[in-house]
Amino acid sequence: MAGKLSKVNLNDYKPLREVVFNTLREAIISGELKPGERLMEVKLAEKMGVSRTPVREAIRKLELEGLVNMLPRKGAHVAELSAKDIMDVLEVRATLDGMATSLAAERITDEEIKDLSHIQSQFESYVHKGNLQGSIKKDVEFHDLIYRASRNERLIQISSNLREQIQRFRVIYMKDYSNLKDLIKEHQCIFEAISMHDVEEAKRHAQIHIDNQEKSIIKALKDMDK
Repeated sequence: MAGKLSKVNLNDYKPLREVVFNTLREAIISGELKPGERLMEVKLAEKMGVSRTPVREAIRKLELEGLVNMLPRKGAHVAELSAKDIMDVLEVRATLDGMATSLAAERITDEEIKDLSHIQSQFESYVHKGNLQGSIKKDVEFHDLIYRASRNERLIQISSNLREQIQRFRVIYMKDYSNLKDLIKEHQCIFEAISMHDVEEAKRHAQIHIDNQEKSIIKALKDMDK
């Protein structure tokens, strides 16, 4: 279990319970701790070089975020990813992204367009180099900038509440290189529509982008179950 988890940095300026929580959350989101995997406090504490108390607290917080399930007589397990989970989250995200992208097409500044173009170029570079973590990072930055350009704080806040679930799906989706090549084209279409301030096209391409992700992630989950 959790073969890659290592001792946490006790010199970190953050409280230990926060470091442990962030470490476990990242392990779940990245897929290092797999869906359905049992979370045993003693073993996790040993691997991370901490006591059981911060691990127990982290597991409780992760349950509140929907990343962990507590099962009667079976203990804590990493929350499974079902097709229904994906459809529920991505249906919401399609609506939010469509709104954010259409608002960004109206309100984005020339400077933000330059920044978005730069992020897209970096994203393409990481994809061609086979750098998955760099690609994921730039994908997040691409969408975050669009949300900021929407100038709608409530929209940004609602989207941030889905961040962890979306990130789990993003990692699964982007592990397939063929998806990354398609993603470059989808990003480019979104960027061009926004830079032209074409509200309807921006919204349309944003929703196509999410629809394609949903299909690919569900296929990936089915392949994992084989």
